[in-house]
Amino acid sequence: MSTNKDFEIFLATAPGLENLLYDEVRTKGFKQAKAIPGGVTIQGGWPEVWRANLWVRGASRILARIASFQVLHLSQLDKRAREVEWGKILNPDVPFRVEVTCSKSRIYHSGAAAERIGKAITETLKATHSPDAEITVMARIERDICTISVDTSGDLLHKRGYKESVNKAPMRENMAALFLQQCGYKGLEPVYDPMCGSGTFVIEAAEIAARLNPGRSRHFTFEKFANFDQPAWEKMRSVQRQAPSEFHVYGSDRDGGAVNMSCENAARAGVSQLTTFSQKTISEITPPTGIPGLVIVNPPYGTRIGDKGKLMPLYQTLGEVLRSRFSNWRIGIITTDTALANSTGLPFLPATAPVQHGGLRVTLFRTEPLA
Repeated sequence: MSTNKDFEIFLATAPGLENLLYDEVRTKGFKQAKAIPGGVTIQGGWPEVWRANLWVRGASRILARIASFQVLHLSQLDKRAREVEWGKILNPDVPFRVEVTCSKSRIYHSGAAAERIGKAITETLKATHSPDAEITVMARIERDICTISVDTSGDLLHKRGYKESVNKAPMRENMAALFLQQCGYKGLEPVYDPMCGSGTFVIEAAEIAARLNPGRSRHFTFEKFANFDQPAWEKMRSVQRQAPSEFHVYGSDRDGGAVNMSCENAARAGVSQLTTFSQKTISEITPPTGIPGLVIVNPPYGTRIGDKGKLMPLYQTLGEVLRSRFSNWRIGIITTDTALANSTGLPFLPATAPVQHGGLRVTLFRTEPLA
């Protein structure tokens, strides 16, 4: 596969966020974007693969789809897998592993299919197959069609490269970015998170305001591919899109350790000059600036029996404070429970569909600017 030949690129995200990711991808100029279950597909070559990893905030991983063919039995899979031009993508001296899923197909044993593909690559490329390798070849056999992809990201893309420590139950950065987008945030107004934890929402909002690329501080597995062009990548990554933002982003938390953690994470992300963190309880919070903007908060959910009753007063206090002090601010609250959200007394818009997050189903509840 040559560098300039277009193929399908799959940008994965959490189910339920596909349309938001589609909106983001379209604003960033990618070709033939299409929302499908589990993510968005685009058309492009390897430079678009690199750019998607570097630019796109809402994706969790980027897959390059390198081959697709019909298979009815394992010997046919073996033959077709050997026809893939592995040497144009994988390096013989870099170990790889294979993951296979089978659905509604005559080949139904994913382990046997993975073994055949792994053997085909090993024998044609002389590369080492290792179960804990960083390079992952992924095959999906669905209705007798085998689609082979390579994972170009490595670590999931919410790992931006600046967090050394996190609070328990943190919001993933790619989900935080899409929830900010769903609240209408474009980097042109103040943002305040009164339960900031490790600072995820605040730092994502600051990066959006400063137009910083989310993947600027990390490495990707495509850097170990045979077709990787180091000078072209360095040139792409060195383009500074940062624009000075007139808007500040704010966070507070009742836990002093969380405030310190947020400050350290913001410094590593290079957005300290745009962010301010302070230690406050919910009853102490006030608008951090005279210009109204967006309050976004991911409060505790209470997933164990009896927790909901204990959390109700917290949500009620949050709602009272926001209604009485934050006029003209929009509110976004992420929680697992409609009853907890409604206990705030806030005038929510119709709720969006729940989204999977850490084994739970969370919903974003939004308001128009408060009267």
